[in-house]
Amino acid sequence: MPDTPGLAAKKCLPCEGGVSPLKGGEIERLLKQIPGWQYAGGRIVKTYSFADHYQAVAFVNAAAWLSHRENHHPDITLGYNECRVEYVTHAIGGLSENDFICAAKLDALFAL
Repeated sequence: MPDTPGLAAKKCLPCEGGVSPLKGGEIERLLKQIPGWQYAGGRIVKTYSFADHYQAVAFVNAAAWLSHRENHHPDITLGYNECRVEYVTHAIGGLSENDFICAAKLDALFAL
């Protein structure tokens, strides 16, 4: 059973580099806790679908608010009724737990 509420309850920690990115086993363990997310190109990625453009834009705006609160920002591509979200911790050139925390928080937001 996914542990998304556990990740979603955590807070991102500042990451300015100097730590190693997560490796295979740890990435797989955390990825299991965020259903629908995929590991691709050194990032975690998910596409959210919506009924229309207004809902997609509203979600992107809510994601921006969440990103600001966590001080951890995704790359977002907006389409008519979907948006693709990609997380990677640029400061370390790979994935950190912050990426998974924010992914879980976005999933919780989407479920509202």
